[in-house]
Amino acid sequence: MAATPLAATPNSPISEPQSAPTERILVIEHDSALRKALQQLFSVEGYEVDVVSDVVAGLDQLRQRSPSAVIVDLPRPGSSGSDLCKKIADLIPGLPLVILSSSSNVTDKVLLLEMGANDYVTIPFSPRELVARLRSLIRRASRFGRGGADVYIFADVVVDFFKTEITRAGEKIAVTPKEFKTMEFLAKNAQRVISRDELLDKVWGYEDYPCTRTVDNHMLRLRQKLEIDPSHPSHLLTVHGLGYKFVP
Repeated sequence: MAATPLAATPNSPISEPQSAPTERILVIEHDSALRKALQQLFSVEGYEVDVVSDVVAGLDQLRQRSPSAVIVDLPRPGSSGSDLCKKIADLIPGLPLVILSSSSNVTDKVLLLEMGANDYVTIPFSPRELVARLRSLIRRASRFGRGGADVYIFADVVVDFFKTEITRAGEKIAVTPKEFKTMEFLAKNAQRVISRDELLDKVWGYEDYPCTRTVDNHMLRLRQKLEIDPSHPSHLLTVHGLGYKFVP
């Protein structure tokens, strides 16, 4: 492309910078000019932005770490585009996905939306509108984890309450029923300090009441399975003298 296909340049006023959100956006964009423009656009809005030039690199990024949303430019939506949408939806259920395309073909749009895309924006587009659409999708998805009521997502981990399974970077993690119930309870009470006694009450039940050391053993195994560095956990934290806290 000879020029960046935005309806306004990235330096034009879009909105006052928001109070810096912690959301991170992954942009998969083959065109270098538009890639640079999108990075600047969302950086100005306070987002962390990762940009890659092709689908393979984008999927690799998704397997390593889950962003708050993905923007993909599809020059030719067709079947390859629908396959990509399905791969992203399967890899991280509920992840907000926005498709950019110069194609205004209604059939392409409907197919991509059915295969997992959340929005379809035709190039050229309004930067202000794109930011507003993405912000709305992230806000809606963040009401529970980032995957809706049945799925909780943190880092590269997906906890599926409906299927009662946990995946990490797209790979299913073998967990016991009690380990899953422990992770489910922690996810549904994120950021709250939970005592060992409360975990014993809510996860095990009074009729089967083991010692508090059982909780410690389960947390240790969950860290080994889900944390990047189990000896220095980032998500399954010990609050000394009080219990545990899950930080997404």
